[in-house]
Amino acid sequence: MQQPHGPAEPVGDAAADAHASPELQEALRALGASGRATLDAASDATKALRILVAADISLARSAFGRALAFTGVAIAFGASAWLLLMAALIAWLSLGLGLAWSLSLLLSAGLSLAVTAIAAHLAMRYFGHTGLQATRRQLARLGNGELAGLMADAGAPVNTAAGVDVTPP
Repeated sequence: MQQPHGPAEPVGDAAADAHASPELQEALRALGASGRATLDAASDATKALRILVAADISLARSAFGRALAFTGVAIAFGASAWLLLMAALIAWLSLGLGLAWSLSLLLSAGLSLAVTAIAAHLAMRYFGHTGLQATRRQLARLGNGELAGLMADAGAPVNTAAGVDVTPP
């Protein structure tokens, strides 16, 4: 026997939705709206951060160029001032103290070499900070970078006394 052709009953999830209470439907709508609002806020925050980073990089690029130009000027004037000071020292040593010109030149050259050695030592010390060691350690702890295999897993306790040297050989 055939059944009458009346309105079909919903099947599966559609049946559950059709018979859901109005409070549940309203809660699901509110949850969906909240999720969309959260996604929109995250998207807006990402766009704002991208704009900020781009502007910051642009400012840094401009500042780097100007700093480089003024560094060149400072080097030129600093070098000329050093040469004039050495000439004055040589003149004072030879004319004022009565030392031979060759000895006066040797003393000023020795002073220049001493200043050069100190500056080279300090420069090498500060170049050690350009390796981004702290960043490399954090990336290694996250499992990224060439040191990732040497680090403990993210959840494992870290023995800081036996740390990994991140400075390349």
